[in-house]
Amino acid sequence: MEFKRKFGRKKESKPTKGLFLILLLVIAIILWFKMDAILDALF
Repeated sequence: MEFKRKFGRKKESKPTKGLFLILLLVIAIILWFKMDAILDALF
């Protein structure tokens, strides 16, 4: 039970990790939607 509490505190004290993951997600989505244009330019 103590481990769970420690992990919960870690999550709350590190909001930067969440922002980093959101940034990665946004970049992935942008690349996904631009993939058609990139493929058209290559082929």
